[in-house]
Order: sequence, then C-alpha cells, then structure tokens
Amino acid sequence: MAVPKRKTSKARRDKRRSSHWKLDMPGLSTCPKCGAFRLPHRICPSCWTYNGREYGKPEKTAK
Repeated sequence: MAVPKRKTSKARRDKRRSSHWKLDMPGLSTCPKCGAFRLPHRICPSCWTYNGREYGKPEKTAK
C-alpha cells in the first residue's frame, strides 16, 4: 500500500484546496454618490469617489 513519505505541510495542503472556495463572480456594490456598479474598496470608475472623497475628475470620451 502506498504511504506518504513526509507529512504534507499546512501551506501546501491549503494551496491545493484554495480553488474550492473561489467565487464565480466578484461581488459588486453600488456607488453611494452616483449609483454605478463598482468593486468594493475601490474608486468608482464613473465619478472617481471613494469613501466620500473625490480623487480627480472622470475623463470624458470623445465621440
């Protein structure tokens, strides 16, 4: 019968199991200022605000 020669470390074991709890799609939240969808803990791409502060002006796209 095959027996492991060495104990598998916790880091190696957990690396192998890391894909079991992956989310299919990142959780989106809405911006409190403009209501657009954005990733949590990131600047809103449409109005450039985060945590009540403005971090620049949104760029206008030329048509």
